[in-house]
Amino acid sequence: MATESNSKHHDSLQSICYKRGSLQLLDQRKLPLETHFLEIKGADDGWHAIRDMVVRGAPAIAIAAALSLAVEVSNLEGFIGSSDDAASFINSKLDYLVTSRPTAVNLSDAATKLKAVISNAAASAFEAMSVFQAYVEAAEDMLKEDVAANKAIGLYGASFLQSHIEGSMSLSILTHCNTGSLATAGYGTALGVIRAVHAEGILLRAYCTETRPFNQDKVKHVKPQIESSLLAKGNFCLSGKHDPVCVTKGSRLTAFELVHDNIPATLIADSAAAALMQAGHVDAVIVGADRVAANGDTANKIGTYSLALCAKHHGIPFFVAAPLTSIDLTLSSGQEIVIEERSPKELLNTRGGLGEQVAASGICVWNPAFDVTPADLIAGIITEKGVITKTGNVFDIKDFVHNATSHCCK
Repeated sequence: MATESNSKHHDSLQSICYKRGSLQLLDQRKLPLETHFLEIKGADDGWHAIRDMVVRGAPAIAIAAALSLAVEVSNLEGFIGSSDDAASFINSKLDYLVTSRPTAVNLSDAATKLKAVISNAAASAFEAMSVFQAYVEAAEDMLKEDVAANKAIGLYGASFLQSHIEGSMSLSILTHCNTGSLATAGYGTALGVIRAVHAEGILLRAYCTETRPFNQDKVKHVKPQIESSLLAKGNFCLSGKHDPVCVTKGSRLTAFELVHDNIPATLIADSAAAALMQAGHVDAVIVGADRVAANGDTANKIGTYSLALCAKHHGIPFFVAAPLTSIDLTLSSGQEIVIEERSPKELLNTRGGLGEQVAASGICVWNPAFDVTPADLIAGIITEKGVITKTGNVFDIKDFVHNATSHCCK
């Protein structure tokens, strides 16, 4: 299992701290009151970190998985076998890692790309260590590329908003779930656009939703005087015994990032989004994506579809911000996207399902992790290669991706 390490030496806000042979992942279940990093020693630790939501966000999941295996092979001693045996070892580990979060297409996409690298390396190498070295270098390249892609998404998004939204010199943007530095290798996708808009000096305010229902564990090791202060400020939900309970991704993670970066921001309940739009306080909605189908249908955190419907009703443009790796051209539409369901206990009990029961015994629970927003509700998909817009109310994503990957960006 992973072991916990002191994180005081980590000054910047990031969820992935890597150097060759060593990987630490910020335990996001403990934010915002505790900052602890888990030491990841191999693929098994990486699998559990993803499955248990230590790390989350489709881009970050893919990078964490790739690097967890990179650490394992970097520290592997006494491997007996040929270059083909090394490739087989890596491929089986990658297949295992993909099972930790099947909805995140970035993870399967990363595994596919890494397998191709290993196949080529095994074909030309005579020693197993040469294959392992090729894998480590490829995983490290993915880390660098993700940060660069996120910054490009931010710049393209900010530029597009300025040129397409009336009154764009003072924008208020609503976002959902966490799509920032904590969900990626750095900077963020949808939150990266907000960061870029803020850097341009045209952000009036960012609004973030709580993003229920995933409640995290009770906050531990908080000094009594700090706990009392937080309770007095209304920073916790309360269980029957007044145990502090961390709330959700928007209120814990996105709000944490916005405050950290001194970005003007307001937290709202998920159910307040429609009223906020009706009051005229939202100029655009920008969300991330776990998977985008070939027609533009987008799977994202549960509640995204509701926001898109509300935005459509109020005439507010709704954008998806995601790297090209989130696009799955093998899926013709969102109907083919498999939606994971999370434990009923997240709704029945406090503390993310680990605390006291608060719902009636015997009640049935439906707790999908994601929903699918139809393409007709989406105004544009912001990528690191530009913004995918519609022609005749239809996205031609396949053509965009082909041009982008052929170095002929639109």
